[in-house]
Amino acid sequence: MDDAPENNPLKILKSVYGYDTFRGSQAEIIDHVVGGGDALVLMPTGGGKSLCYQIPSVLREGVGIVVSPLIALMQDQVSALRELGVKAMFVNSSLPAYAAEEIEQQMMAGELDMVYVAPERLVTPRFMGRLAKTKLALFAIDEAHCVSQWGHDFRPEYRQLTVLHEQFPQVPRIALTATADEPTRRDIVERLQLGDAAQFISGFDRPNIQYRVALKKNAHQQLLRFIEAEHAGDAGIVYCMSRRRVEQTADFLNEHGHTALPYHAGLDPGLRQRHQDRFIQEEGLIICATIAFGMGIDKPNVRFVAHLDLPKSMEAYYQETGRAGRDGLASNAWMAYGLSDAGKVRGFIERSEASEQQKRIEHQKLNALLGYCETTDCRRATLLHYFGDQMDAPCGNCDTCLEPVETWDATVAAQKALSCAYRTDQVFGAAYLVDVLLGADQERIGRNGHEDISTFGIGTELTKTQWLSVYRQLVARGLLSVDVEHGSLRLTEKARPVLRGDQTVQLRKDPKPARRDRKSKRGRATVQVELRDDAARELFEALRAKRMQLAKSQGVPPYVVFGDRTLIEMAHHRPQRMDQMADLHGVGAKKLDKYGHAFLEVIASHQSEV
Repeated sequence: MDDAPENNPLKILKSVYGYDTFRGSQAEIIDHVVGGGDALVLMPTGGGKSLCYQIPSVLREGVGIVVSPLIALMQDQVSALRELGVKAMFVNSSLPAYAAEEIEQQMMAGELDMVYVAPERLVTPRFMGRLAKTKLALFAIDEAHCVSQWGHDFRPEYRQLTVLHEQFPQVPRIALTATADEPTRRDIVERLQLGDAAQFISGFDRPNIQYRVALKKNAHQQLLRFIEAEHAGDAGIVYCMSRRRVEQTADFLNEHGHTALPYHAGLDPGLRQRHQDRFIQEEGLIICATIAFGMGIDKPNVRFVAHLDLPKSMEAYYQETGRAGRDGLASNAWMAYGLSDAGKVRGFIERSEASEQQKRIEHQKLNALLGYCETTDCRRATLLHYFGDQMDAPCGNCDTCLEPVETWDATVAAQKALSCAYRTDQVFGAAYLVDVLLGADQERIGRNGHEDISTFGIGTELTKTQWLSVYRQLVARGLLSVDVEHGSLRLTEKARPVLRGDQTVQLRKDPKPARRDRKSKRGRATVQVELRDDAARELFEALRAKRMQLAKSQGVPPYVVFGDRTLIEMAHHRPQRMDQMADLHGVGAKKLDKYGHAFLEVIASHQSEV
């Protein structure tokens, strides 16, 4: 890199990145890899995984080769590194042949610190031949869970990366991921031949994210109330299951005064790319997307991630919600969930072309997610437990902690609900079964002869809403399954001990919907809460406007100039000189030289006005 400091990780951390201290196990990992050791790193999103290979790439002799699965992620990280003065480039299909050739020549000449490359290009004979002529510092395999069929984002091309160890046994490898349960970790070690690698497994907790699950009533209206109460003007991602729902949700938000763009695989590729670019480049924009969006997005100030439909697994949920608050500031993970969601996801699993073994794995993962949605315990603790992580006490920053859920002995109600499904031949959905239990006067019930069965009218002690809650929770607990074609409910083996009276059932009492004027315990999860007074908030907005101006002139995303946390520190401390600016979080030497005076002018101008 340009004007590289003394080969000391901590000095590079400060002079290049502008950070004073390493976090967690970063220092230990960096020392291990700099010393030539292989490593498997599990660290939550926003935990600083990239530093674990970027600093060793700068410190070790040669070029660091970073395997990354998505073009957007490569471009984003390379832009950020070049702003820091690090000589990084990427090679992918977005480049014309002559540009890729020039970069590969620089790589072989040792003129670069890092080269990002997609796995399918890396393993081509041509590129492998060029690596053989290059002094290599290390191989970093990002998103390493892609190598595993147990993982939520399996990519067959990752399996070919064993060639790195076979052809370059002396070059250290570091495999990194934010999302991997125990089976996935074992698969990563086996598939990438990392049996002798040191494993650094950090906790999965993201304490700045508040996790919440709402019962789905009118999902669009619920989403709108959530955004307007807590995230007006914030950047966010809304995940939906289908392309049609993505389009409808974006239209709905735009109609209500929010800037929202759709993103899904059915859009014209050019339009889809423009929408992604706008999300990265602009402030306060909402993307409504299928799961096609997000893995390559490094935007640190996404303040909320909302799910209008159930994700397919706990891993997918953790990965997707992890795109909120990468800068460590307060953020929200909000999901609307209902009975029909489980059937839809199971339908996707059954209709997929996966093997029967893989389908069983996916069903197990879905069951764990349903349990998370229905838990009465600390939601964060339930999520972390799935990944083998433990909490000593409830987090105090999830919905079940902020508004504890009551439970009730639902054994008799469960027996009635199960019996009703059985006596109607297990071919009807929850709404019909509830009508039978309530003894509804409906022509269809009479036509089917269900006015004469023993469960007709035996459930008047509960309301329709309460019975739907019972059925939803019985599905989540695996006592009932949802037919993927027709939505009918069928008993499973787990229902037998309940029907026989050998097992009791405790269910959650669904909270009553909050009135619109009710004061929330939560408040706004936004950077505004980090600012002490009106003057600091006004200065922050002025600094943000300057950041946008500079970003546009440089052709980079605003957060590449400075992150929100850095602007907050500027608004708090109001530095007057360059040396004071250098003390702030995220202000390295290159950025100080490039942008310091511009921001000092904004602060001085603001000071003269107050």
